[in-house]
Amino acid sequence: MDTPEQPQIYLITPPTITLSTFPDQLSRVLDGAEIACIRLALAGSDEDTIARAADACREVAHARDVALVISNHVLLAQRLGLDGVHLDDAARSVRAARKELGPDAIVGSFCGASSHDGMSAGEGGADYVAFGPVGNVALGDGTRAEHDLFQWWSQMIEVPVVAEGGLTDGLVRDLTPCTDFFGIGDEIWSQENPLDALNTLIAAMR
Repeated sequence: MDTPEQPQIYLITPPTITLSTFPDQLSRVLDGAEIACIRLALAGSDEDTIARAADACREVAHARDVALVISNHVLLAQRLGLDGVHLDDAARSVRAARKELGPDAIVGSFCGASSHDGMSAGEGGADYVAFGPVGNVALGDGTRAEHDLFQWWSQMIEVPVVAEGGLTDGLVRDLTPCTDFFGIGDEIWSQENPLDALNTLIAAMR
């Protein structure tokens, strides 16, 4: 499989978003950089909160022809008119989500650092597989998705792959030849100017 010239950016929202400010922030990032897809990755399960955030982000994303998927909430993805779902359970619910959402929806699967789970997700009908964290993050058990995993995947497997979690300039430079997407979230939202932070990471791909 030919890896694209340059990986695309897959934007991940913060776990909590302030409706009075975040849509403007998101607009600025989408207008200033080329984004392939956005994942609504909200903490908590309050449907009303999620629905309000989804509506605001969908308006911004769809006005710019950018797809918006939601973490794990398959039924909400349908109800809220989103483009698909990102599943965090390492391939277990890919088939069910694909069946529920139909062939045109985006179904992605986060598979940690397991190539086996990644292949299962691909066989189940996932449009992409995400591996991570690739860098140091506070959460999790210290397992990291290493360069070798992406190298092997990009040579052997057709399913597009996302590298995410704890990205730095150096990791972006290192992984650019062997990933299709970079999943970027905390790395930019924690900064004063998210667009500048994103452009710094994009520059590391060149």
